[in-house]
Amino acid sequence: MFSTGLFADVSFSFNQGILKVNVVENPIINRIAFEGNQRLKDDVLSAELQLRPRVVYTRTKVQSDVQRVLELYRRSGRFAATVEPKVIQLEQNRVDLVFEVDEGDATGIRKINFVGNKAFDDGELSDVIRTTESAWWKILTSDDNYDPDRVTFDRELLRRFYLAAGYADFQVLSSVAELTPDRSDFFVTYTVSEGKRYQFGNINIVSQIDKIDPETLRPLIEEEIQAGEWYNANLVDDAVDALTTSVGDQGYAFIDIRPNVQRNRENGTIDLTFTIAEGPKVYVERINVVGNVRTLDEVIRREFRLVEGDAFSSSKMKRSKQRIENLNFFKTVDVKTLPGKTPDQTVIEVDVEEKSTGEFSIGAGYGTDDGAFGQLGIRERNLLGKGQDLRLNFTLGSSDQQIDLSFTEPYFLDREIAAGFDIYRREEDNQDESSYDEEQTGGRLRAGFKYTEDLSHSFRYTIEQNSYSDVDSDASRLLREEENEFIELVVGHTLTYDKRDSTIAPTEGYFARLSNDFAGVGGDETYLKSRVEGGYFYPLDREHEWILSTRGSTGYIVGIGDDTRISQRFMLGGSNLRGFESAGVGPRDISTGDALGGKMFYAGTVQMDFPLGLPSEFALKGRVFSDFGSSEGVDGARAGEVYDTGSIRGSVGVGVGWESPFGPIGVDLSQAILKEDHDKEEVFRLNFGTRF
Repeated sequence: MFSTGLFADVSFSFNQGILKVNVVENPIINRIAFEGNQRLKDDVLSAELQLRPRVVYTRTKVQSDVQRVLELYRRSGRFAATVEPKVIQLEQNRVDLVFEVDEGDATGIRKINFVGNKAFDDGELSDVIRTTESAWWKILTSDDNYDPDRVTFDRELLRRFYLAAGYADFQVLSSVAELTPDRSDFFVTYTVSEGKRYQFGNINIVSQIDKIDPETLRPLIEEEIQAGEWYNANLVDDAVDALTTSVGDQGYAFIDIRPNVQRNRENGTIDLTFTIAEGPKVYVERINVVGNVRTLDEVIRREFRLVEGDAFSSSKMKRSKQRIENLNFFKTVDVKTLPGKTPDQTVIEVDVEEKSTGEFSIGAGYGTDDGAFGQLGIRERNLLGKGQDLRLNFTLGSSDQQIDLSFTEPYFLDREIAAGFDIYRREEDNQDESSYDEEQTGGRLRAGFKYTEDLSHSFRYTIEQNSYSDVDSDASRLLREEENEFIELVVGHTLTYDKRDSTIAPTEGYFARLSNDFAGVGGDETYLKSRVEGGYFYPLDREHEWILSTRGSTGYIVGIGDDTRISQRFMLGGSNLRGFESAGVGPRDISTGDALGGKMFYAGTVQMDFPLGLPSEFALKGRVFSDFGSSEGVDGARAGEVYDTGSIRGSVGVGVGWESPFGPIGVDLSQAILKEDHDKEEVFRLNFGTRF
């Protein structure tokens, strides 16, 4: 009777052949409440309880629920939490159950110790694992709170680290967490066995497919692995990926490539044999999308290079994951395969974690002559979860006011065509640079599509009304002659070849871009303007933390029947040539100092991005750079009227970037080292932003 849970007390008496059973019934729960909980909400705690309103109250279940609540707090790093159940008696044998919670402080990590490590010191291993020691400045991270799941993950991180360093026999013998007597912190100790360090020995490729010659694939292996180098499990995985992609591109969708590892403990080498065989035929049964709350399934599915019913291809799945990541809608994208209904079928599951796609950005800069300016932008990159991009920008400053409305539909008419429009109004005070004001009001229609995964083409049609006003009486003659209103109708295109690993934060690869704009299909102006740009990104380490990049661009404009105007020519300086102000380099009137812009320009950058050696939670990276470039050519200039040397300018500088919780923040300090006396320099630039 006790085991039924219905009774608080049961007693028996026997008198004159009659057995009498006396029971005291357990009360019925009327309501369950929580008091004192701040970190975990009521609905989170209630979901863990066995007891519910209108259920029979028992002390056993109450104690069990107390332990469940305490376990929730332990998972959130609060081992000092206490839970006290209180019962409030009501009429008709009913009770209210109240859990009084004292959450306590977060249980931190007082000290992390490593035992058995000889090749790497404690500091190096501490940088490998996610768990960190508590410190006052770690207010923006929870990695310094004890989490048993995180400690388990740290064991895997240590294993990967040692395998990448050549220690193929490495083991984590134990990971022990000891609670301090005051229950406020933990001591965490990892005991490891490093084993021997190995080098790569003989590297062989064996193909069980007649039409595949192993020797043609050897250069792919040699790009990743060289005999005599220290063994690195990551390089073996990279080699398998390279072989899979290459063989898959030859039309073999079902490939099984297995690296056979043979340890030679006596001489400390590992021989590798890559066996290429036809794998079992597998087809995509279905594609599941999970984790997306706001983003529509269609937005994710249309980025897939595989569809249901296709032959499974690991290279296409890898490319699909990259395309989803390039949307920049998600914190994480996990693509994995699951067994299908039959052995020859597989289910692809895409698990995403969404992030904020709305942005509220603020930009600021400082010029030695112009002072400060500010920019304000509002943008939603995933409008209504449909992947549409809506942007509204304002520029507010002493010399520039601008409003720009932009909208882009990435899959116009359900085809892979990105179409959109821009409407803008700009008012620029160029009195300091060129002694005139400029107003531009216009609109633009645009559309783009892809020929291949890497080659894309976009087209645009622009209508713009432009006017020069308030030209000073003592301004350059070339400017005074342009003081009027005119209308431009421009047709243009841009052809882009992009092999970067990411369009958001590239670490390797390259891109090239060609743009042409022709004005003359109506309007008051006729010219042809061309521009070429490109960049190359090269990681200097396997972790892609040290990135060497080079970027360059050049352009030329030619008037057809008319001279080019200042607003049509190229302005060099500022963001495209650090160390100089905007329009600080290029042709300039000798007598007035007005910047006139150049018909031709070129600019380039060599930059090194690197970690600053601080803990990863700071999210700080440094950079050193050198910019160079020049601009020349002005229509209608007389001899001795314009500085127009075309000589190369250059600068060097350093900068710091911080991916803060409020958005990216960057500071650049640069110094011009190749310059002309008439150039205008700028030393300091700052930009920052936030997202919502």
